[in-house]
Amino acid sequence: MDGMPDNLEERLAALREQHRDLDAAISSLEAVPAPDQLRLRRLKKQKLLLKDEITRLEDQMIPDIIA
Repeated sequence: MDGMPDNLEERLAALREQHRDLDAAISSLEAVPAPDQLRLRRLKKQKLLLKDEITRLEDQMIPDIIA
């Protein structure tokens, strides 16, 4: 087991919390006069990857509706 939550709701909650934490870290880093641009780019990329994973899981939770 990889330590990840078992169900989708728990996994989504954990990912959303990580996303918020990254957002706060990015905001803090951007607030300094000369932020580390490489670190900033890495944090933003990680945040984007988390957002993609959140979207993918949310899509799994929504049943397909055939119109």
